[in-house]
Amino acid sequence: MFFLWPENLWLLLALPLLPAVYAWLLRRRGKAAVRYSSLGVARAAAAGRNWRRHLPPALLLLACSGLLFAAARPVAKVPLPWTRTTIMLAMDVSLSMRVNDVKPTRLAAAQEAAKLFLRDLPRQVEVGIVTFAASSQVAQRATLDRASLVAAIDGFQMQIGTAVGNGIVVCLAELFPEHAIDVGDMTFGNKRRGRGLDEKPKAPPKPITVVAPGSYDSAAIILLSDGRRTTGVDTLAAAKMAADRGVRIYVVGLGTVDGTAATPEGMPIYMQLDEPTLREVARMTGGEYHHAGTAEKLRSVYENLGSRLQVQARETELTGLLALVSALVALAAATLSVLWFGRIA
Repeated sequence: MFFLWPENLWLLLALPLLPAVYAWLLRRRGKAAVRYSSLGVARAAAAGRNWRRHLPPALLLLACSGLLFAAARPVAKVPLPWTRTTIMLAMDVSLSMRVNDVKPTRLAAAQEAAKLFLRDLPRQVEVGIVTFAASSQVAQRATLDRASLVAAIDGFQMQIGTAVGNGIVVCLAELFPEHAIDVGDMTFGNKRRGRGLDEKPKAPPKPITVVAPGSYDSAAIILLSDGRRTTGVDTLAAAKMAADRGVRIYVVGLGTVDGTAATPEGMPIYMQLDEPTLREVARMTGGEYHHAGTAEKLRSVYENLGSRLQVQARETELTGLLALVSALVALAAATLSVLWFGRIA
């Protein structure tokens, strides 16, 4: 916890004065009470010494403490509902996804886990889907329509190659259309096809304001891959682009780590999971890395991510909450005083 206005904490030094003033008032009233000889008045004075007499002032002191504490504007990490509005699923559809070490195949298990993730995700969160192999494309733009997303997942087509970085870049292009991110320019550079005579040259992308990794509260990327980059944009360069924009990437490494597996047809495939790079992608962007070696583990990972993305601990100013609680405590003190003694003071 820290304070935006820590200099106001000096006001807390005035709190000991309140109990001192209360004790002085009690002594003053006690001296006034002995002037009366009535038995009823004496009984009332005795009754005033019980715990009820001191509870309202104690609550009032607590309320004053809370208000003075709130004046320093405390900020702390508290679990709050997730405020992001868009999640991009970047799914690997390279040929190695045919391997059946994750039953029934890696691709089928990934499709089923993604559907379960969509089912459990709050309806107000938009989801987009990007697939990548040697190239990357938007399978479904961000939408609230879960049926369209399921149809896009069922329509995955496998290709050769693995361009993990391209998948990340296309997700960022969808999240930040105003940044004019072009994965083609990043992949081919000057080797891209020449423009036509009537085609106007593209304006260079505008420089962005670099923010802290993981600080962007409007989107996140969930990246699933079962191998290592074989083409396209460098994976860590793409992760740096996401980190500079504050976008977290939650990475799921699928399948075997030792690099040996077989397709359903029995054809051996060598495709080692590049865990060091995938872990670094998660670290750079403030996300998380999870390894899923079985279909059950994959479903568990997506279920865990779904719950984690709904509630997160974030730095939040507590001034309003403390002021509200203090006001309610002061109101309770006044109410008890009126009910028990017929007066507030």
